[in-house]
Amino acid sequence: MKKPEPPVIQPFTFVFSWRRFSLHCAIMGFCVILGLLTWYFSKPQSIRFYETKEQQLTTSITSGIDLALDTSSFVAVKNSQPLQVELLKGSIYFDIKKSTSNTLEVKVGNVIIRDTGTRFSIRMHKDGNNNIAVAEGYVKIHVASGVYQINALEQVDFDDNNISKHRLVTAHDIAPWHH
Repeated sequence: MKKPEPPVIQPFTFVFSWRRFSLHCAIMGFCVILGLLTWYFSKPQSIRFYETKEQQLTTSITSGIDLALDTSSFVAVKNSQPLQVELLKGSIYFDIKKSTSNTLEVKVGNVIIRDTGTRFSIRMHKDGNNNIAVAEGYVKIHVASGVYQINALEQVDFDDNNISKHRLVTAHDIAPWHH
């Protein structure tokens, strides 16, 4: 019997292929895009919820912005620029220092209220009609029919579409439950 001969090992030769090169570039490009998207979306939003049942709550949501909730109120505070607060039910009173660098954006239904450096209150009613009263400074209220400015010691009723009953009030009428 004859011994089998060991196989002859050929030296490795590299064969360049554009098809293989473009496949590897596509895979690497896809990985880079996924990495960038992961970095971009990895910063979760910080949302805090405040709810009152049978007692009132007064707290500071940032330096220079204080809020007070009436009984049976519910609010969500989203740390973003500008600070976003969504009133889900009840009444809220804001005291914003003039020196604060943060601006505030309050959402009530589809209405956006923008503010810097004032004191004002918002009351949300179950029937969809809401109320805003400004104690100091002014706020801008964005409804479907336009943008309206509400000045100090003024009060308006509003819904998602427009404002109504624009009237003057006393300081005690701004947030009677807060005094």
